Amino acid sequence: MPFQFDPEYAKAFEPLLPLLSKRSNLLLYDITSSRNAREQGIAAFYAKLPESPDVQQTLYHVDAADGHQIPVLKFTKTDTPKPPGPAIIHYHGGGMILGSVELSLRPLARLVSETAIPIFSVNYRLAPEYTDTTPAEDCYAALLWLHQVASLQGFDPARIAVFGESAGGGLAAGVALMARDRNLQPPLVKQILVYPMLDDRSTTVNEAVEPLAFWKTVDNITAWTALLGEKAGNPNASVSPYAAPARANTLAGLPPAYIDVGELDIFRDESITYATRLLAENISAELHVYPGLPHAFEMVAPFISATAKAQGNRIRAMLSF
Repeated sequence: MPFQFDPEYAKAFEPLLPLLSKRSNLLLYDITSSRNAREQGIAAFYAKLPESPDVQQTLYHVDAADGHQIPVLKFTKTDTPKPPGPAIIHYHGGGMILGSVELSLRPLARLVSETAIPIFSVNYRLAPEYTDTTPAEDCYAALLWLHQVASLQGFDPARIAVFGESAGGGLAAGVALMARDRNLQPPLVKQILVYPMLDDRSTTVNEAVEPLAFWKTVDNITAWTALLGEKAGNPNASVSPYAAPARANTLAGLPPAYIDVGELDIFRDESITYATRLLAENISAELHVYPGLPHAFEMVAPFISATAKAQGNRIRAMLSF
C-alpha cells in the first residue's frame, strides 16, 4: 500500500497545496532569492503559534576563531528557581543555507515556557557564503562560551545538551563529535536531534516518499553542494564528519541521543541508521519514526495529535538530564 499522509496532517496541509505547488526549487546560483522566499514561508507558518509572555530574551555575541561575532539569543522563563540546573544550546534548521534564530522565536519560547530550561540559540553563518565546517565551528564556539559563562548564567556545565532540527540537528550531531574529539570537560550530557540532516551522500530519490516529502531530494543536493562544493555526495571525497556526521568512522564516546523523524522525510533512513550505529556502540538512543508525516511536520500542522505527541516526547527528552 502506498504511503499516505497522517489524516490530520493531510487536512492541515491541503489548503497549502496551491501555494506550495508554485514553490520553486532552491537555486545554487541564486541562494539569496531562494533563501528569502523560503524564510518568508517559515515566518508565516510560525506566526500561527501563540506567544509566550513568560519567556524573556537576551542577546549575546560570541567570538568565533576568526574574530566573527556570533549572535546567541538566550531564552529564559521569568520567575523560575535559580539553583544550577540544565541548559540547552540550540541550532536552527534551514538546510545550512537559510533560517535564523529570529524565525524560531515562538517555538523556542514555547519549549522554554513548558520546561523552564534556558535555551541558547545560535545564529551560525550560512552556506554558500561560508562553507565546509564553518557553521559547525561557529556552533562549537558558542558551546565553549556557554561552558565559560555557566556559573554567571546560573546553570550546571555538566548538564548541557545540544538540540537542533533539520540542519540544526546535523550541526548538533557534529558539535557532539567535536566535543568528544576535543575532550570537552565536562562532556555534553545529551544530543536531541530532530529530523537531523546528517549525510551528504543521501542523493538517491525514494520514489515512494518523494511525492509526499516537504524537503525534496533536489533541495537537499543543492544545500549540501552549497556547503561542501564538489565533494558533496561523493562517497570517496574527504568530508569532515563535523559537517556531515554520518561520515564519522565511529560514534563511540558520544552522549545519549534522542532522535525523531517522520516516515515521509527524506532524512528518515539516515536518522534510523545513525540511531542504530549509536546503539551498536552501546550508547542510549531513543528513536521515534512518526507515521504519515514529512519533514518539518510540526511547522505546517502545529495543532494536530501527532505534533502534540512529538512535542511531548521532545519535552520529555529535554527534562531527562
